[in-house]
Amino acid sequence: MKHYVDDTKGDFRCSNCGYWVTANREYSGVNNRNHCPYCLWSKHLDLFQAGDRLSACKSVMQPVGLALKIVHKKYHSPHSGEMMLVHRCIECGKLSLNRIAADDDDQTLWIVYQQSLSHPAGIDRAVNILMLGESDWDLVKMRLMGTFVEQ
Repeated sequence: MKHYVDDTKGDFRCSNCGYWVTANREYSGVNNRNHCPYCLWSKHLDLFQAGDRLSACKSVMQPVGLALKIVHKKYHSPHSGEMMLVHRCIECGKLSLNRIAADDDDQTLWIVYQQSLSHPAGIDRAVNILMLGESDWDLVKMRLMGTFVEQ
C-alpha cells in the first residue's frame, strides 16, 4: 500500500494499517505528524530535522520502543526528559525519535514498550537516545496512563 500524502494539509493514509490520519495540530498536539496514532508506524520522511521532509528513503518505520530525550541542562533528573517514540526504518535502518502525539493510542504505546523489553533495539546513548527498560516500568505507566500498575 502506498503512503498517500495530501500536500495541502499533510494528512495521509497509514502505510501499515490503512487508517486515514489527520495532521491537524489541534488533534495531535504536534507540528510535524508522520506516524499513525493507531498502529504507531511511521514513514521515513525527514533527513536532518523534524518536518524537513528531505529523506530520499521514504520507506516505512517500525515503532521499536520508548525513550527519554536526553536533556543537556545543568540541573535535571536522569528521567526528566520528554518521553519519545523510537522508530527504525525497515529499509535503511535509520533510527528516529518522534514526539508522542496527544491522540496516539496509549495501549499501543504500552505494547511497543513491553515488546521492546524482550526485543531490545540495540540503541545507545551515542545517538542521544536513552531507551526505557524494565526498571522504568513505573515511569512509563505513570506517563502513559497516569497510574502505577504492579508487574
